[in-house]
Amino acid sequence: MKTISVVSPCYNEEDNVAICYETVKALFAEQLPGYRCEHIFVDNASEDGTVNVLREIAEKDANVKVIVNARNFGVFRSTFNGLRYVSGDAVVVMLPVDLQDPPRMIPEFVSLWESGYDVVAGARDTREEGLVLRAARSIFYGTINRLSDVELRPNVGEFQLIDRRVLGAVLAHNDHYPYIRGIIAACGFRRVIVPYTWEARARGLSKHSLLAMMDQALNAIFAFSRAPMRFCTLSGLVIATICVLFSLFSVVLYFFEPGLAPRGTTTIIVSLFFLSGVQLLFIGMLGEYITAIHNQVRGGPVVIEQERINVDPASDGSIVTDGHSSA
Repeated sequence: MKTISVVSPCYNEEDNVAICYETVKALFAEQLPGYRCEHIFVDNASEDGTVNVLREIAEKDANVKVIVNARNFGVFRSTFNGLRYVSGDAVVVMLPVDLQDPPRMIPEFVSLWESGYDVVAGARDTREEGLVLRAARSIFYGTINRLSDVELRPNVGEFQLIDRRVLGAVLAHNDHYPYIRGIIAACGFRRVIVPYTWEARARGLSKHSLLAMMDQALNAIFAFSRAPMRFCTLSGLVIATICVLFSLFSVVLYFFEPGLAPRGTTTIIVSLFFLSGVQLLFIGMLGEYITAIHNQVRGGPVVIEQERINVDPASDGSIVTDGHSSA
C-alpha cells in the first residue's frame, strides 16, 4: 500500500486542527481507500490549546506526527522542516489547517501523480477574499514573475503534491529561509497545474498580514533573481553617463552662452538629494543580499524543535530543546 503524506503547519488554530484531521481522514477513507495517509502537523509554538488538541489526536492515531517548535519560525521554515519527517511515496507539501486550500483536490492530485506527473501543483485561480488582499497578491506574483530567473506560475503556492524524488531534490537545498514553491519550480521534473478555488476562512483569523506577505515577496525576489543588482548596475552606469554629459554640456554652454549655464545652490542641492536617494536605494538592495548571505553563512538549524510526537529520533541534526520525543 502506497503512503501519501500531508504536511499541515499551524499556529493558534485550536478551532481548526481537529476539523482538518477529521476532514483528511474521511477523505482518504472514502475516496482514497487504497492509500495510507500520514498526516504531519507542524506547530509554530502556539499560545492557545492547539498543541493539546494535537496530542490527543496523535495519541489515538499513530499515522499522525506532531512537531512542536520552540518558537514561531514562520510558516516556510516550519513546513520545510516538517518535510524532513515525510515517509510517504508522495507528499502534499502544505495543507494549512484553515482548509482554505481545499482537501477535496487531493484525490485528483493523487490520480495525476499516478498517471506519471512528478509535481501536481494547485493554482488559486479564484479567491474568496477581499480587494486589498487580492491586489497585494497580484503585485506579489507580478513582481516575482517579472524578476525571477525561475518560471513561477501565477497563483501557485505550496498546495502541491510532489513525488518522493522531487522531495529529495527539495530537501537537498540548504536554505536558511526556504521559499518552497520557488525551490520546487527550480527542481524541474514533469509538472501539471490544476486550478481551484481558494476558499474563505471559516474559523479564526488569518496569520498572514500584509507585512508578512511583503517579506515573503522580497525573499522570493532576492532568492531567485539577480534583477535588483542588475538594475543597480545599469542604473549606476546610466546616471554616471548622464552626469558626465551634463558636465560637458555645462562647460560648453559656459563658454558660448554664459548666461544660460546652470549654476547656483538649487542645482547642487537637487543633484545631491537625487544622487543620495539613488545611493540609499542601491545600498538597501545590496543590504538585502548581504543579510541573506549572512544568515546562510551563520548556519544553524532551520528551526529548533521543542517536542516530537509519534516521530522516531531524527537523524538529520535537528535540535530538540528538551530532548523529548514520544513515539
